[in-house]
Amino acid sequence: MSKKSSLTETKLMRREARKHLEQGAVTSSYEADRTEVIRMLNQALATELVCVLRYRSHHFMARGIHSRTVGAEFLAHANEELGHADSLATRIVQLGGVPDFSPQSLEGRSHAEYTTGTTLTGMIRENLVAERIAIQAYREGIRFLGTQDSTTSDLLKQILSMEEEHADDLASLLSGMPED
Repeated sequence: MSKKSSLTETKLMRREARKHLEQGAVTSSYEADRTEVIRMLNQALATELVCVLRYRSHHFMARGIHSRTVGAEFLAHANEELGHADSLATRIVQLGGVPDFSPQSLEGRSHAEYTTGTTLTGMIRENLVAERIAIQAYREGIRFLGTQDSTTSDLLKQILSMEEEHADDLASLLSGMPED
């Protein structure tokens, strides 16, 4: 008897899968508010892009006795943030949205600010502040999603882990720097 009900579920699943093919990975079992998830992901995308630009600027502008080490760390973080941006953009498309790369509204949509910093210590601080903001935003996004979109939640958790690592790296660098 349970075999028959299992077959019925399979038939229903197959029938449902044939509906709305244009929605790709988004099936009838998707529970989250797609519009809100895409909005949240576009904010995260903007944050990552602003961070890429700030880190790259800091990489090139790093001066002083520790500039090679710190500048290399900035470049590594910039490249990892770009990877996060690519992953977020991919997920936005999977959900049927459009990743917003518009430079005109980038900083307005970003959680983090684009700040240049005038000293190496100042640059480290500004990047650490941005990482802490991103950490908070990703944690809130994960809580918002709950169990309604496990794929997006898993992506945010992966990015969060790297942002926490970045914050730890920057805090370590900051502890070895002279005060401004």
